Amino acid sequence: MVQDPTMKMTYLSRYFLSLFLILSAFSAQAITMLIPMDSEGQKEHLKAYGIAYYALERGVEVEWLLNYRGGSFMLTFVEEIKLECRIRNVSFELISDGQAQAIRKEISSPALNQSIVKLENAPKIAVYSPKGKQPWDDAVTLVLSYAEIPYDIVYDEEVLNDLLPRYDWLHLHHEDFTGQYGRFYAAFRNAPWYIEQKRDLESLAKKLGYAKVSQLKSAVAEKIREYTIGGGFLFAMCSATDSYDIALASVGVDICEPMFDGDPSEPNYQNKLDYSRSFAFKDFRLVQNPNVYEFSDIDVTNIRKVKPENDFFSLFEFSAKWDIVPTMLTQNHVRVVKGFMGQTTAFRRDLIKSDVLILGEFKAAGEARYIHGEMGQGTWTFYGGHDPEDYQHRVGDPKTELELYPQSPGYRLILNNILFPAARKKPQKT
Repeated sequence: MVQDPTMKMTYLSRYFLSLFLILSAFSAQAITMLIPMDSEGQKEHLKAYGIAYYALERGVEVEWLLNYRGGSFMLTFVEEIKLECRIRNVSFELISDGQAQAIRKEISSPALNQSIVKLENAPKIAVYSPKGKQPWDDAVTLVLSYAEIPYDIVYDEEVLNDLLPRYDWLHLHHEDFTGQYGRFYAAFRNAPWYIEQKRDLESLAKKLGYAKVSQLKSAVAEKIREYTIGGGFLFAMCSATDSYDIALASVGVDICEPMFDGDPSEPNYQNKLDYSRSFAFKDFRLVQNPNVYEFSDIDVTNIRKVKPENDFFSLFEFSAKWDIVPTMLTQNHVRVVKGFMGQTTAFRRDLIKSDVLILGEFKAAGEARYIHGEMGQGTWTFYGGHDPEDYQHRVGDPKTELELYPQSPGYRLILNNILFPAARKKPQKT
């Protein structure tokens, strides 16, 4: 029997048409990536933030689904991003456009405390830190490195040369902005690292035209204040929180004893503090004994009576549709976070200004752990403690291996702050 060539072509045409329709249907269904952030759906929470940042760097808009499956991310499917997820071991789901629309519709319901924030630009990040510090000396640089989010190191010279406006987000390494070298004098004044740090800072102050380290740090604190007022996003942990506020309140007042700056402190300096200049705290009393490892009564480290196994703090739940900023900053797959200590562990609630937003607290102990506020056109966030996965980090302790804590709720709070500036359109940096 002779086969009709026309019929054969018809069969081939139908075959290829069917194949095209099948492939087209598959393509139409799998055009959105969902990166879940709940406990069950995500095995690498910290690296997932790095994927969101990676997408923003490549011009891909990311939807942050606030309070939806732990604060998940949703974005247009891109093969390069899918491959990067696999390389970094980040969990993801491919969903259809219809499923994505259904998620958006569900989140928009007035009955649900959920909302969507569009992240548009990868924020440019700076970490204020001495050049010789290692990434594991500070939780923020540690988690930025782990999440593969790029950042620049800046220090006093860059700050005083007005380079901060180049950056959207600034983290303050565990610095002592009062010029008292971290109050390590009593325990470590004979340690080689302390002697070297003091010598290096004195040399830097002289190079930049200041007679004392305390005067240099005061000038740097003022520049950071200007940066924040001008629209910058400031983040600080541990002793960089209270020592920074103390530096702002004591501008022009010598609060340092001779072992720190070579001359006596100013008489009656406590009553010369100007609390109106500080970001977060009011009415605090400075610790005047230089041999005490504490700056003021803002911190609760020396007065708290909390056993490690009972040390937790709760995150407040905010209205996702109305209180967008605090909702972004508290995204997590848990509402109760394991506590951790530091030189500054947590803040006395009664010393926090009334306009400051408390994001996380240990209510029974009267402690605030995680706080936020506005300053001019910018914002600041203070987070107590040194390392969310090292309960009582001490000088010389080994670094935290974040590969062991890929779902760390405490570290997630840091990374919420990293993505926070991406929600606001900003002029392109030059």
